Amino acid sequence: MEFLFLLFLGKPLWMWLVFLTIVVTLMVFDLGVLNKDNHEIGVAESLKLSAFYIMIAIAYGGYIWWSWSNGTLVTSDGTNPVASYFQGYLIEKVLSIDNVFVISLIFTFFAIPRKYQYRALVWGIIGVIVLRGIMIAIGAELIENYKWMTLVFAAFLIFTGIRMLMATESETDVSKNPMVGLVSRFMNVTKELHGQKFFVRQPHPVTNRMTLFATPLFVALIVINFADVIFAVDSVPAIFLITTDTFIVYTANIMAILGLRALYFALAALVHRFHYLHYALAIVLVFIGLKGFYSYFFGKFDPYLSLGITFAIIAAGIFYSLWKTRGDGDGHAKAEVKSAE
Repeated sequence: MEFLFLLFLGKPLWMWLVFLTIVVTLMVFDLGVLNKDNHEIGVAESLKLSAFYIMIAIAYGGYIWWSWSNGTLVTSDGTNPVASYFQGYLIEKVLSIDNVFVISLIFTFFAIPRKYQYRALVWGIIGVIVLRGIMIAIGAELIENYKWMTLVFAAFLIFTGIRMLMATESETDVSKNPMVGLVSRFMNVTKELHGQKFFVRQPHPVTNRMTLFATPLFVALIVINFADVIFAVDSVPAIFLITTDTFIVYTANIMAILGLRALYFALAALVHRFHYLHYALAIVLVFIGLKGFYSYFFGKFDPYLSLGITFAIIAAGIFYSLWKTRGDGDGHAKAEVKSAE
């Protein structure tokens, strides 16, 4: 059993295995229990599932605190893992709200019925686990070998935050997504859905031979994963400026994303109510970027103060959004639900 104590990315292998076991168990639970009959998930069920995943994330944060307090978990950069984990989780969770809007447009573009959307999201998270792992490993390697990369990340976040504050609203055109054309160019794609299947065999229209075809559900899955990579360009540098410990970065990211598919069905109908949260998130990105410069030149910023400021900005964005859109709930919600069906 000595191999369990071998170091992998700065942490004993058993720590990674415990976390991945939790993730795999939740994936099996999703696919084998929650989604076994491909039923439509309503807002009430979505909120219950979201609460469940949030409790799992909080419980895992408690495990990090316990491991840190007894000396089992020591971060590679000496940061407070508890504050870093929750701050990273909070930022990723809020970024997911923007992601929900894009996912909703993707499902609408491909005319994916609600009863198949959850399945696509579950398989999507499996892809995200791998893709985020690759991006985080690259980020960790860059910072390990080039300390000045933290300044690059900080400048990028400040630029992104300012751009978000100044950007005008524009409709996302899914048809122009490069992955749509790429998949269609290299794969045969059916024009219609085939239930919950990602691939089907059917006669080719030219050769009449039985050929493997991808379905629109698979193309939607690919586009969703591509969209997540774009969103990760913001979230991964943000959490690396909070902590450079790869284990905390990865676990905070994945714990936030795990609950996204459950929260999607509630947020898809209500995402317009969080309009001003976009600006709060932009301010958070600027704050994290400025904190990155401060930490590089003057030393560590108080982790609990950083967590408190982040929470306060996001909470203000949520409450202000709900207050400003308090009369818009029913009409938009009905319209969104109808378009998703």
